Amino acid sequence: MFRGSPSIRHASELKRQCYFFKSQKDGQSYYLGGKSFGWFPLTLSTAATQLSAISFISAPAFVGFKEGGGMKWLTFELGVPLAMIFLMIFLIPALYKANILSIYSFLERRFGPTSRTLISVVFQLSRAFATSVMVYAVALILEGVMGFPLYITILIIGLVTTVYSYQGGMKAVVYGDVIQMLLLFGGLIVSTFLALHYIGGWNAFTANLDVNRLTVIDFGSIGLTEGDQFGFWPMLLGGFFLYASYYGTDQTQVQRLLSAKNMKTVQKTLLFNGLIRFPITFFYCLMGLIIGTMVLTTPEFLAAIPADKPDLMIPVFIRDYLPVGVKGLLIVAVLSAAMSSASSAINSIGATTMEDVVNRKKRLDDKAYVRSSRLVSVFWGVVCTALAFFVGDIADTVIEAINKIGSVFYGPIFATFISAALIKRINGAGANAGLIAGVAVNVYLWLRVPELFWFWWNLTGAVVSIAVALVVSKAYSDQDTFSLDHNWKETNWKYVFILLGFFAFMVVFDMLLPYFF
Repeated sequence: MFRGSPSIRHASELKRQCYFFKSQKDGQSYYLGGKSFGWFPLTLSTAATQLSAISFISAPAFVGFKEGGGMKWLTFELGVPLAMIFLMIFLIPALYKANILSIYSFLERRFGPTSRTLISVVFQLSRAFATSVMVYAVALILEGVMGFPLYITILIIGLVTTVYSYQGGMKAVVYGDVIQMLLLFGGLIVSTFLALHYIGGWNAFTANLDVNRLTVIDFGSIGLTEGDQFGFWPMLLGGFFLYASYYGTDQTQVQRLLSAKNMKTVQKTLLFNGLIRFPITFFYCLMGLIIGTMVLTTPEFLAAIPADKPDLMIPVFIRDYLPVGVKGLLIVAVLSAAMSSASSAINSIGATTMEDVVNRKKRLDDKAYVRSSRLVSVFWGVVCTALAFFVGDIADTVIEAINKIGSVFYGPIFATFISAALIKRINGAGANAGLIAGVAVNVYLWLRVPELFWFWWNLTGAVVSIAVALVVSKAYSDQDTFSLDHNWKETNWKYVFILLGFFAFMVVFDMLLPYFF
């Protein structure tokens, strides 16, 4: 009689939700949260991965303090809405319908097991290096705020992040991202207004502002000579390939989309990620301008920032200029958000390791699968912590370093998926050769052609990969009949036109921005 009571069913559901972090019974629940997420938490979680602690600390430092920096960092966002359109139409629907945990298992259907293993290994290595930059960034924050030695903070952050990754699974990642992003955005607003107060208000800020930092779009800079960086064309073209690869072929991001409850949720998530990034990045940049102006007008603030570590601008501001209560809350938010991003990456690396290496032939039962997943997370946590000791000199700021590493790999990986989805003439041998050639060329450009702006690597890697793939496929002309099933009727064209309009708005806004100050 009581079994059907709504109140009892409701209480049972509440109890189930309270323990959702402990309810990972199989691979899908651990890595995809049981495909239960709506567009709102997925949108915030996806945005939080990039617009989190590293952006909060390093983007303002680039804009307001780094020599040669400025608001041109906003051009980093130009490729986002165009990439979302491409993914919404061509790639993500097919990946979602494949009902997979690791997106690289999809390539096995097109190119065979060797391609899947190769691209999975490339992803794991690239994401491990990028995650080590996140660990380094958090350690740098602790060094600046607490005064601890850097090697100790790296070990502390690595340990905590590894434990978090071991316990959580995908539900812990998504909901943790949502909470921490909201805290960070609140900290952004508080820090901006307090810095304005210390300067003396908006008029004092604009009177002391370095106007050279206001330029956003530079059509004359094409990134082919030393110091010639962040121009319109490399940022647009390179940015398109970077973001299409990041959101469409990087397990850390696609894993969130695969966690959506249906395709409408996936499309809406892509739409709002195409819209939400730019305004949040703009506020980060504005905070950087304001606090950077405060640095230049406050000698003791300037003296507290080491010349070779511009990323310490925000940690020093938090330490020396925020009220005690706000300071503690923001430090906790920044640290937890950064560790959440790192644990999210470790979770996704673990998913590919499990699906593409550990579980490909053994087919573990659910209990053994979850246990092995947690052990794999510990392994990658240790690897990323160890690598964090060696990534400090890759670039002047952390946010440049993490994107520089990604730019080596994103173009070739994206080209491999494009080959699988759209170019039937490319076979497995060609795809493998193209992937290796694209990464090799980008590594050569990094080591031997430093005058080429690294953002171009996203394009060069993709072009080289496809060109080599076509040539090798013609030499080894075994035919592949598999291709993606594109159902054009499923595309929400209203979303496409919204994103195109928003791209046009971004360009106009960036061009007019210097006149607003």
